[in-house]
Amino acid sequence: MDNKLALLLIGAGASLWGIISLFVTSLYEMGFSPIQVVTIRALSATLFLVLYIIFKNRQLLKIKAADSKYFIGTGIFSFVLFNWCMFSAIKETSISVATILLYTAPAFVTIFSRFIFKELLTTRKVLALLITFIGCSFVVGILPNTTESISLYGLILGLGSGLFYALYSIFGKFALRKYNSLTVTAYTFLFAAIAVTPFSGLWLVLPLFSDIKVWVYIIGLGFLSTMLPFIFYTKGLNTIESSQASIIATIEPVVASLVGFLIFHEKLNVWQYLGIFLVIAAVVIVQETSKKTKKSVISNELSI
Repeated sequence: MDNKLALLLIGAGASLWGIISLFVTSLYEMGFSPIQVVTIRALSATLFLVLYIIFKNRQLLKIKAADSKYFIGTGIFSFVLFNWCMFSAIKETSISVATILLYTAPAFVTIFSRFIFKELLTTRKVLALLITFIGCSFVVGILPNTTESISLYGLILGLGSGLFYALYSIFGKFALRKYNSLTVTAYTFLFAAIAVTPFSGLWLVLPLFSDIKVWVYIIGLGFLSTMLPFIFYTKGLNTIESSQASIIATIEPVVASLVGFLIFHEKLNVWQYLGIFLVIAAVVIVQETSKKTKKSVISNELSI
């Protein structure tokens, strides 16, 4: 796959993640808890993706039992824990604080990738990380006027969401050396669903599923904001560096802010517009970096 197409896929996936608040907030209002929303997300995405693979090529559902360790990593240690930490951080702190702490993920990915995949830690990449972090801070409204206090528990949850979010890029890279991106994504959701369902208490809110609106939100959450973006992101991850993919995915908070402005009529201030500009600038820097490091990626990483 061409690098530009990979970058486009990751950007599209991040944008679809950015609209997830539309469905999550609606499900909260209907009476579901954070862990139940995580479970709904995993179950619905598993169903949609497995049906798609059966229709396209059911051979993609075959894996070796020994390789389950990769999907325990992407499904449980990344998907489940990242979602739980993020939703809990929102309740413990605020959406703004939780969001900016989530986007410490590129820093974690860059550090992990340097030691695990031997990816180059270039000056441009470090600069892109710094610009992205500052830009996200402006977008979510934390800088330059910080008025919110963060509890230690909230801080740990927020950093935990960033750490576990980053692990998808790491575990996913290993899995992609053996399997198609659709296979990796499907088993990520399946392992996540198996792990989280017994602890969700979803059976306690069965009456809520009688409302047609709930099913509309479930389709939006499972298909538009989970299945499609994970397919796009994992496919793009197959071509470019993990650290680059993670930085590009920070388009998500920009999209989330635009959704707030266009759908919920939230006003953006000058700092938020500056933040959007900085995040886009970081994406441009990363695109340039990917061209310069293409040869090193080929020599240091296995391709499918």
